[in-house]
Amino acid sequence: MDLSFSPEEEAFRQKVRSFLSTNLPEGWNEPGFRLPEEFDRIDFLKDWQRRLYENGFLGMAWPKEYGGQGASQVEMAIFNEEMARFRAPGPLNGLGLSMAGPTIITHGSEAQKKRFLKNILSCEEIWCQGFSEPNAGSDVASLRTRAELKGDEFIVNGQKVWTTLAHIADWCMLLVRTDPEAPKHRGLSYLLVDMKTSGITVKPLRQMTGEAEFNEMFFEDVRVPRENLVGGLNEGWRVAMTTLMNERGTFALSSVTRFKITFDEIVDLARKTIKNGKPATEDPIVRQTLAEFYITLEKMKYTAYRTFSKILKGGNPGPEGSISKLMWSELNQRMHEFVMELEGPASQLVKGSPYAVESGRWQYGFLRSRANTIEAGTSEIQRNIIAERVLGLPKSR
Repeated sequence: MDLSFSPEEEAFRQKVRSFLSTNLPEGWNEPGFRLPEEFDRIDFLKDWQRRLYENGFLGMAWPKEYGGQGASQVEMAIFNEEMARFRAPGPLNGLGLSMAGPTIITHGSEAQKKRFLKNILSCEEIWCQGFSEPNAGSDVASLRTRAELKGDEFIVNGQKVWTTLAHIADWCMLLVRTDPEAPKHRGLSYLLVDMKTSGITVKPLRQMTGEAEFNEMFFEDVRVPRENLVGGLNEGWRVAMTTLMNERGTFALSSVTRFKITFDEIVDLARKTIKNGKPATEDPIVRQTLAEFYITLEKMKYTAYRTFSKILKGGNPGPEGSISKLMWSELNQRMHEFVMELEGPASQLVKGSPYAVESGRWQYGFLRSRANTIEAGTSEIQRNIIAERVLGLPKSR
């Protein structure tokens, strides 16, 4: 593929940079800057997403008739890359934009497209994803949440877990079992569920970072109109694959930019850290570790280009997204583990301590990174996908 950009695309890049320079809060990314806490932060992020949308930077490749910009995938990639470069906060409705929207565009009815897509872009309605269950995480096809069709309604009963933003979400992409007698992949259906419906209970799950972005959800005789079925009855697995491939295949190029920034910051920290009386960057083991990070970043970059090239040719994100997910999740953990080793005893000091290195931000990243190889499909599942769907290896018996 041609990795250069046209004059028009470079002009668009400058437009994005100008917008971000003007609209990001004063002091953004400077030491000590903090977003508002809790629900004040949610209001801030809602306003930020509306400004992105009003300036034409969301739904860029979506059809214009549904509120999108009808722009090219290249422009969307440029925007995501510049957002990463500025470390701008992502849109609050990330699951709606990267998963619900593309799924509805691909499989939804005309009425569903008109009803939901514009509100996803403008952040009028926030989305969550109801796939994982206590005994069906990475093996989501083993889920047991039932939906029984009675007349023009589905009656839903069951439990979901690890549901990001369920505590503030307006709608849920819900995968349910509608045919208990069918093989596990064939008896599923995909519903769009109003989170204000009677019978839904949401309970937050506190993480070791102190946050509670994940939730448990319980469904007790929840009534969902049949018109909220996406795709056909018992065709939910096919629809869910679109959701998952978009989750794993989008933003690959921008994630490379974000990790390159993190890598540069780690190199800078190593230069300022004294090890055996010298800057840590003069230590051969430190240099070897940094070189390994850099090589992995280059692999991530060209894997992202390969995925993006496929999209430009009219394809959809495929199992190659599992390669990217596997690389970035494990790289992020190794990077933060390395910083903890680099800080030595100071690695035990967290945000709030006057002696914490760089206000304790690396400690937070270290704790949060533990989830990376679990969320959005475990590393074990990603390796199975790569083995079976990319390399064509036989399934183990």
